[in-house]
Amino acid sequence: MAQAEKLYRRVIDFAVAQMNAGTFPIGARLPTERELAESLAVSRATVREAMVALEIMGVVEIRKGSGIYVVAPSALNGRVAALDIGAFELLEARRSIEAEVAALAAQRIAADELAELQALLDVMTQKDIAASERADREFHLCIAKATGNAAMVSVVTDLWNMRDRCPLARTIHQRARGGDELLRLEEHRTVFDALRAKDPDHARQAMRDHLDAVIDHLLAKTESDELAAVRQRSAELRGRMLVK
Repeated sequence: MAQAEKLYRRVIDFAVAQMNAGTFPIGARLPTERELAESLAVSRATVREAMVALEIMGVVEIRKGSGIYVVAPSALNGRVAALDIGAFELLEARRSIEAEVAALAAQRIAADELAELQALLDVMTQKDIAASERADREFHLCIAKATGNAAMVSVVTDLWNMRDRCPLARTIHQRARGGDELLRLEEHRTVFDALRAKDPDHARQAMRDHLDAVIDHLLAKTESDELAAVRQRSAELRGRMLVK
């Protein structure tokens, strides 16, 4: 069976084709994320994943406050497959799967598992980001274990391992690290409350809402670079107009 085309690969192929055609020579600045998303009919998350992938491979350079510039189109050399899965692609899968895991866990969770989740929530209140991140992971795995379904535990574990194993997913998460910890804590508490109430519908929705918020966080944390670039270009334009 042929492997399904990754959406971010479509963006990469388009960008590299334009580079090779001379539209974006070395040193040229690429169109904005919004422009690429609209022209290729994909989400901004997909474009962002593609740009980070190109940067990892040395094809482009993302300059904060300026934009994305072509560095070496030939650096691609079929290396896209090695990047595997991106953060937004992974979160899309987690949103679908972990929501149903939470719904099933709400029906089966035991008192000791609720106690473990409460202890993990307490760890998340700490200022130590690394400890909070470990507790976050264990929180989700504990919910999977509460289903009593070994297949679900395996799937959720694999999804979390991909976050660390896949260079593209790992890079995007690292760039968005820190910030909104209190919001994440409240989202986890909402999930916990639904599990404690043994309310599968509420648990499902709370997990979806939480992972939607994670997606929004990743977008917001990386969007600041593009906004800074727009402001910088506007300032340069105003400067040139004043000189004239």
